[in-house]
Amino acid sequence: MNAGIIGIGRCLPEDKLTNFDLEKRMDTSDEWIRTMTGIEERRIAKDDQDTSHMALAAAKKAIEDAAIDPAEIGMILVATVTPDQPFPSMACTIQQELGAVNAAAMDLSAACAGFMYGLVTAKQFIDSDVYKYILVIGVEKLSKITNWEDRNTAVLFGDGAGAAVLGKVSEGRGILSFELGADGTGGKHLYQDEYLVMNGREVFKFAVRQMGESAVNVIEKAGLTKEDVDFLIPHQANIRIMEASRTRLELPVEKMSKTIHKYGNTSAASIPISLVEDVEEGRIKEDDVIVMVGFGGGLTWGAVAMRWGK
Repeated sequence: MNAGIIGIGRCLPEDKLTNFDLEKRMDTSDEWIRTMTGIEERRIAKDDQDTSHMALAAAKKAIEDAAIDPAEIGMILVATVTPDQPFPSMACTIQQELGAVNAAAMDLSAACAGFMYGLVTAKQFIDSDVYKYILVIGVEKLSKITNWEDRNTAVLFGDGAGAAVLGKVSEGRGILSFELGADGTGGKHLYQDEYLVMNGREVFKFAVRQMGESAVNVIEKAGLTKEDVDFLIPHQANIRIMEASRTRLELPVEKMSKTIHKYGNTSAASIPISLVEDVEEGRIKEDDVIVMVGFGGGLTWGAVAMRWGK
């Protein structure tokens, strides 16, 4: 029996920041942002809504969806680059708030690929029978490290959280294959100083190449073909990067997740937020083969091929 996802949940702040709002704050336009990125609006957390608040809300929904008790969770993994504080970890904060008294807890820092790293890490512990259930959360409050005077980055990012409970699923379902990778020589292109700094041109070139390659690689590792893929969930960073991945897999547009227009780039939260929406709206069905692929600062990347269902 493979490790798979048995419960999902998400949290999105109520406040929306539209492209038209940004037009009033900087030299940009709705048309330019939509054309270059695919983003129309993004969610921004209030000052008193920190990273842990969104993570906890998403976690509670995932645990309820999985129909388990928090005390049954063996480990909590939180993927984030915007924790409330350097330590204690977000995972320890969530453990205490949930009452997950039997859970080990740690944070993962792989930027926008963080949720992929979390899924793959959880799989190892479940496959080896160390833990029965593991909670994986991708969460970011990027608004607190965004330079709102920098029009090249300020238009891109939003806040939010997505969570998944992993456990063993029925034969043939769950995580079929994965790929993780990093290229530290590219760290200079996407990093945090006082604020988030990005060389957009270099990151774009890397992402277009790596997202497509990783998606193809996990399909092949799973013994599948492109024709077997029912749905693609790419990291919601830029619609042009996403479209390049979809084209590489030769998928029709309706088989690719697209939430970037509503939420922007939410880094480690982007894939789980999209996953919840696609499942709830019926785009992902039982026994569908889905590919999730992300990239981020580091530079890091990760991809998972999964057959959906418990």
